Amino acid sequence: MTDCIFCKIINGDIPSAKVYEDDEVFAFLDMSQVTPGHTLVVPKKHVENIFEYDEDVAVAIAKRLPKIANAIKEAFPEIKGMNIVNNNGELAYQSVFHTHWHLLPRYNEDDKFAIEFSNNQDSYTQEEFSERAALIASQIKEN
Repeated sequence: MTDCIFCKIINGDIPSAKVYEDDEVFAFLDMSQVTPGHTLVVPKKHVENIFEYDEDVAVAIAKRLPKIANAIKEAFPEIKGMNIVNNNGELAYQSVFHTHWHLLPRYNEDDKFAIEFSNNQDSYTQEEFSERAALIASQIKEN
């Protein structure tokens, strides 16, 4: 894809702070550095979001995430945790439409990064809950 900033970074047309590269995956520091060591992991193959993943892209990313996360932890041993975030679609805060995973090291509660999960448990019945699960399960496609 000629207009994709991540494709340009992968191709070396735009400089980056590369932390990892192999035949399938490229990882580099996010310019925003939400927390020190904030790294993006992207497949070299241009894929817009997780809804377009094939098995090869999924395996490539899944195999590299722990390796890169552990490298970040080794580089910054004061890390107390790590958020691994993948946004899909504009509504879900995806801003670059080449799939990417944020590895966000967490140092303390004051590191200016937060995710809030609402508890909506009181807004549905057990029957509705079971119906949702069954609906999703019925759409699982086997390769």
